[in-house]
Amino acid sequence: MTTPAAEGFTMPGEWERHTRCWMAWPCRPETWPEGAFDAAAAAYTDVARAISRFEPVTMVCDPADVADASLACGPGVEILPLPISDSWIRDTGPSFVTDGKGLLAGVHWRFNAWGGNYPDSAKDQQVGRLMLEHLGLRRFEAPLVMEGGSFHVDGEGTLLTTEQCLLNPNRNPNLGKVEIEALLKEHLGISSVIWLGEGYQDDETDGHIDEIALFVKPGVVMAITTDDPGDANFKAFQDNLDRLKCARDAQGRELEVIPVRQPARRDENGVRLTLSYTNLYIANGGVVMPAFEDSADDEAFRIVRRAFPDREVVQVPALDIVRGGGGIHCITQQQPAL
Repeated sequence: MTTPAAEGFTMPGEWERHTRCWMAWPCRPETWPEGAFDAAAAAYTDVARAISRFEPVTMVCDPADVADASLACGPGVEILPLPISDSWIRDTGPSFVTDGKGLLAGVHWRFNAWGGNYPDSAKDQQVGRLMLEHLGLRRFEAPLVMEGGSFHVDGEGTLLTTEQCLLNPNRNPNLGKVEIEALLKEHLGISSVIWLGEGYQDDETDGHIDEIALFVKPGVVMAITTDDPGDANFKAFQDNLDRLKCARDAQGRELEVIPVRQPARRDENGVRLTLSYTNLYIANGGVVMPAFEDSADDEAFRIVRRAFPDREVVQVPALDIVRGGGGIHCITQQQPAL
């Protein structure tokens, strides 16, 4: 079987121009604390409308929820009925790759609900395939349990990820770091992997990279930090910073690291929420980033605006999304333009 890399496909950086943004309408009330489902749907709507200012948005929606999603999102957001079990399209949808010659394709990862977090994930295992069929695009089946939020690429050969997630025995227990790196190279067209260590305390995704770091552009990484040695995340975040400062990308460059301070601690039923400013969406001419009703929101906004000087930065309330286990990047997926 051929692979994307063998056919000349690579995954572009998220700042490259998009044809559209994909999202998925909330359909699983159990994902959120009791009574929080409607607020989560409203927050998804706010994100969709914010992104639609910059590029088209297509909202995948369980057929039973078409009327609710259409009414909430309005005429500016396209609704595509497909069977889904949950609403984290970054992880269940395809990762789009291009060949530089006008062709677009999708990598369809194996999905096991973040190591088995919910049992009824059969629909989500197929939604990536259905999206690609709807678009009429070639599909590459990857023999790897993987989620789109677990990696970030710079479009020039470098991939950023975490050991906590990709080496977790609840994903690919028979594969080691060498084998996983080889599969990433074959399916995303990258040549170098930078491994960070761990993510947030109590992160349901087992350390997805989009909660702790992202490429702003080739050679530049924004990373979550805390200056409180007593914080449970301090050791992990400091280790990640040290790794980034020692790393070289696929082009041999040292990385410029932009630190952004995590918000203050906030618990939900005794579990710490993964409040992260790196969990954002880079749109055509814009950036849609979270706000958490926190004193750190304004500082984070200024840091992101400086990091993306040629884009308009829009801050959207995201607490009601995070209560379900993810953020703005988790509920979106860019489709590169050709």
